[in-house]
Amino acid sequence: MEFPFTTRPRNVGSGIFALGDAFKHAGLLLAPPLTMFLGVICVHAQHILIKCNEEVTRRVNDASATTGFAGTVELCFATGPLALRKYSVFMRQMVNVFLCITQLGFCCVYFVFIAKNMKQVLDVYGIEMDVHQHMAVILIPIMLSTWIRNLKYLVPISSLANFLVIAGYVATMYIMCHDLPPIHERRYIADWHELPLFFGTVIYSFEGITLVLPLKNEMKKPSNFSKPLGVLNVGMVIVGGMFVAMGFISYLKYGDTVAGSVTLNLQSKEVVDGKIIGEHLSLPQCIQVAISLSILLTYALQFYVPIAIIWPKIVNRFGPFKWPVFAETVFRSSMCFLTFVLAEAIPQLGLFISLVGAVSSTALALVFPPIIEMVVCWQNASLGLFTISKDILIVLIGLLGFVTGTYESITSIIKAFST
Repeated sequence: MEFPFTTRPRNVGSGIFALGDAFKHAGLLLAPPLTMFLGVICVHAQHILIKCNEEVTRRVNDASATTGFAGTVELCFATGPLALRKYSVFMRQMVNVFLCITQLGFCCVYFVFIAKNMKQVLDVYGIEMDVHQHMAVILIPIMLSTWIRNLKYLVPISSLANFLVIAGYVATMYIMCHDLPPIHERRYIADWHELPLFFGTVIYSFEGITLVLPLKNEMKKPSNFSKPLGVLNVGMVIVGGMFVAMGFISYLKYGDTVAGSVTLNLQSKEVVDGKIIGEHLSLPQCIQVAISLSILLTYALQFYVPIAIIWPKIVNRFGPFKWPVFAETVFRSSMCFLTFVLAEAIPQLGLFISLVGAVSSTALALVFPPIIEMVVCWQNASLGLFTISKDILIVLIGLLGFVTGTYESITSIIKAFST
């Protein structure tokens, strides 16, 4: 039986540790139900994608044409109403653009996440460098990892990364759950203008819709994936519970001082049950090293997706190349360096996560799925009032989060640089 946690969102690593910062922007009372609400919408959107994928696969009778998110969206329009069929290629390109922005945005966040955590660890040992210098150091192993061109060598690494994330999560919760302050010391409901930052971070954490179809197709019994008690629902319930617990405890423990990753709030000396945990390689430092290693191992896997989309187009436009492997390696290195430069430009972890979530994750998770459902149902003459109302509402929530989240994130980043 497939393990439900394989359906975890791709950013459970960096995203889950940022949820304390998200809860800070919503409040202890408001954040948990809003998180669950957004989680339900994201899971529903994933079910929509699966349903539309199965329908268009039946129409074209070719499963290989609809194995991915972009291919499914294209065929939904290509087999939809006549007036919309001419937009099928454009819609595929739009999905690929947002997918590339999302994945490269994740990679930028990874640079900042690793650098900030490793700075805290190394500062204890007198190795004091600026966070920008730390990013320059980790650029070397990250760039080398992007030279791996075969996906089969990257997938096993994700198993180790998953283990490190789970271990880090358990250890972090163990530390934070001791000596918690009274709940009344925290805000129950934050200012409304802060909610867009909450929205962006939570969507960033939940976004994993592009993994849904590949995971379903890899199962021995794909029909079990989207059942009421199938892998998708069970996995997301587990992950959603972990998200709410981490966000709630992180904000309760550290209040408005909670960082963009709660691992940055963990001290080198933590008192648990009246005992000091470690002087040097303490439990908090082990957590930071483990999570940073997990993120570093995950970078190449996230980076693989935009390369798989962009590189064939470059070959078609400018190829064939005399030394194709060398040319691809240069391109991979250039794209990796681009994410490094962007990370150097915006080293604000919490705000960067919220910006990526608002700009690109929102479109993939909340905008495209309801649109293709309306297109598919229209062609089947099964587009009822409930479906229209539901899908329009989800799209409006996505667009509202996109506009307000992007604006608030950029405004906050500008303020952070001006102070």
